[in-house]
Amino acid sequence: MIKQISVFMENKPGILLDMTKLLSAKNVNIKTLSLADTAEFGIARLIVDNPDGVAEMLKSNGFNARTTSVLAVEVPDQVGGLAMVLEVITEAGINVEYMYGFVEKKHPDKALLVFKVEEVDRAAEHLKSKGLNLVSKDDIS
Repeated sequence: MIKQISVFMENKPGILLDMTKLLSAKNVNIKTLSLADTAEFGIARLIVDNPDGVAEMLKSNGFNARTTSVLAVEVPDQVGGLAMVLEVITEAGINVEYMYGFVEKKHPDKALLVFKVEEVDRAAEHLKSKGLNLVSKDDIS
C-alpha cells in the first residue's frame, strides 16, 4: 500500500504549473500523475517519492489536498494481464474505484498500475495471496 496525494483545483491555466513548481521548490519528485477534470474543477492524483507531509505543505500554500491509500500492482505486460488482475480483485468482491498507469518499471515484462479500491487492506492481502507483487513506499523512494 502506498500514499497518493489528491489535489482538487480550479480548472484554469497555470494552476497545475503552480502546483508542480511548488513541489519542485520543495524537492518533491512526482513519480506518476493522473488528471481528471470537469468543466470547472480538476483532480490531480500524484504518487511522489516521499509523500510524508506533502498534502499538508500543499494545503499551507493554498491547495486543497488530501492523502489516500492506494495499491500499486505489478501487472503482467501482456494481452490479458490487466484482466487477470481485475479478476483477482473481483473474486474478492472488491470494487475498483479508479486506476491509472505508473511510470516506473523495474521489470520489462511487467506494467505498474495504481488501483484505488474499497477495502484497501483486504485487497492487498488478497492480491498477495494470489502471488501478485505490490509496490511499496520503499520501492518508490
